[in-house]
Amino acid sequence: MPLLRRSWRARTVPTSNSSIVRHHSRPHRHYPHALGTETGGVPVGNRVGSNPFALALGSVVLGLGGYYFGAYFGPRSNAPFPSHVIESLPSKPVYGSPEDFSHAIEELKSLFSEGTVTTAQDQLEAHGFSPNAHHPGCPHSVVVYPDSTEDVVKVVHVARKYRMPIIPYSGGTSLEGHFSGWKGGGICVDMSGMDKIIAIHQEDSDLVCQPGVGWMEINETLKEKGIPLFFPLDPGPTATVGGMLSTGCSGTNAVRYGTAKGEWFLNATVVLPSGEVIKTRRRSRKSSAGFDTTKLFIGAEGTLGIITEVTIRLAPVIPTTVATARFPNVRKASEAVIQILNTGIGVQCIELVDAAFMRATVTAGNPARKYDIADHLFFKLQGATPSALSESVEVVKEIVKTHGGDKFYPAKTQEEAEAMWADRKNGLYSSLAYAGEGAKVWSTDVCVPISKLPQLVYETQHDIEHSGILYSIVGHAGDGNFHTILTFKTDEELNTVRGLVHRMVERSLALDGTCTGEHGVGIGKKAFLTEELGVGTVALMKTIKRAIDPLGIMNPGKTTIPYPTLEDSRTSVPGSELFLNRLNDQT
Repeated sequence: MPLLRRSWRARTVPTSNSSIVRHHSRPHRHYPHALGTETGGVPVGNRVGSNPFALALGSVVLGLGGYYFGAYFGPRSNAPFPSHVIESLPSKPVYGSPEDFSHAIEELKSLFSEGTVTTAQDQLEAHGFSPNAHHPGCPHSVVVYPDSTEDVVKVVHVARKYRMPIIPYSGGTSLEGHFSGWKGGGICVDMSGMDKIIAIHQEDSDLVCQPGVGWMEINETLKEKGIPLFFPLDPGPTATVGGMLSTGCSGTNAVRYGTAKGEWFLNATVVLPSGEVIKTRRRSRKSSAGFDTTKLFIGAEGTLGIITEVTIRLAPVIPTTVATARFPNVRKASEAVIQILNTGIGVQCIELVDAAFMRATVTAGNPARKYDIADHLFFKLQGATPSALSESVEVVKEIVKTHGGDKFYPAKTQEEAEAMWADRKNGLYSSLAYAGEGAKVWSTDVCVPISKLPQLVYETQHDIEHSGILYSIVGHAGDGNFHTILTFKTDEELNTVRGLVHRMVERSLALDGTCTGEHGVGIGKKAFLTEELGVGTVALMKTIKRAIDPLGIMNPGKTTIPYPTLEDSRTSVPGSELFLNRLNDQT
């Protein structure tokens, strides 16, 4: 068996900043308007002539259908997708046979050098399953390690030719099954070798890189070069830029810097399912030119194309310190958070941890200092000058006292601040160690309006304690996002945990929240999309998917099902009756 090429390699960074390369309120459940009806019960479609928007939307849907048919039933070639007008539409994609897939693998091996393509069973399984997720998975048929955009284009052309699914992979930190293998087999494209920092533009506060580079490596490089900038999105420590963009991630810094769906990704180079390469926009800080196609791929989870290059925006490094405070309960802590945010002082992070989290930290986490086992807030505060930083600390201290908090403790040195923040960031590992040998963990997240966070936490705590599952809770209190860390050892406990996760999501949706604040949808949260977004919005997502990926080869089964069904179109696309009548004539 040929040796696999290493994903990580020795890296050197030239000093030039111009050319640096590094090797290395929820929709109402009845949706009266989304269903194409008004209060009187008269279908909107019966009055298309009086509704220009409806007529236009119907035309778009019909046009997309034609585009799809031409691509789907066209010859198996690498030509661009045609766009013939059609009379019928398949309800789901049809993939190649096992024989087709075998031919695809042989063609891939002929296109790339030794070690770039592997069918080694351990690699197929390692890329198809995640120890961090507890959702269905299966091994891929083949794994390819591209080096460039051109390599990815070759892979996509082979996948198109043989109707073979493509599943992107990079950092492997997903918690919702984003890179699980497709049940019928597929090509896993491991982007971790595309890890170059292409250019740093210090004067513009941006950086161009490939998708396989990690956010921590980017920040380390900037620090080493003495550039006082950093990339502020901070998910799991081994997360890479491509995966961060694709899942719409965020982390503890979100209260100050927002999420991946903000303006941190200025543009992306994408290989589309047709094999065409596009760049979503130029490098300017802002643009009002046309649709924001960059955001179309943020959170798409590899279902619309494969990211091969990204321009990210950087932020100035501002001095910080860390403080903690004890609270009598979550409600008091949340009230303090709301007032602190409304003061406008420099807050980079506000983290809520419950007594169970502190018990695990104190017992098994080797903490930086002695903590009480009680609900706490961890603060990371900013200040451009020492006096500004001290002022932020004093303001937070007074607000904490106002809301019943005590034992407010600011770090005395930068080293102590880093150690205290590590206590918060190591919560997952402390919880696992506290659970004992053989324990596994299911970590999931939801997000609600900040004012609803106490209710959600209380109800979730009660549910978990009643189940007997060992747990801890940590929340990004500044934006209403919180995580449960649920530990288990047996299949019976796993089933209990699965039920707890489901009920937590339902509570979040009932409070006008979301099923996922930062982990993404993948497989694990797909079932909740329609309840959260509404039938019409999900149908629109499916229509976009069908238009861009008519063969359904890009990461199938993730985020949403590949195509709208006849029923989806009938109930959720106003003004599409002409299109539906044509479909009905064929069914």
